[in-house]
Amino acid sequence: MTKVERAAQIWTVLVAGAHNRQVLTYEVLADIIGMGPPGKGAGTLAHPLGVIMRYCEANALPPLTVLVVNKTTGRPGKGLKTIKELHTDRERVFNHGWYEALPPQIAELKQFD
Repeated sequence: MTKVERAAQIWTVLVAGAHNRQVLTYEVLADIIGMGPPGKGAGTLAHPLGVIMRYCEANALPPLTVLVVNKTTGRPGKGLKTIKELHTDRERVFNHGWYEALPPQIAELKQFD
């Protein structure tokens, strides 16, 4: 699976998380999608999460990647540059109607690779 295909896969997990008002650690997300060895996550997810981050920013969507956090700090990684205020942004993600629109297609996500 390419990194952009992984981004499309992660999108569906994060939208479900947003719907359920859930925050996921990098490790849990990596485990859900079968990516990376146990105990790892942030390094293997950086690229696909970056694609999602840039897609959300370009399309004026709440920063969906704010739901993925470090298990120790409870905060997103430093690579999440589109965050303005963690709790406000997370509430925007939780309250957005993600299921009211089609998820981005791989061809759309490739622009943000």
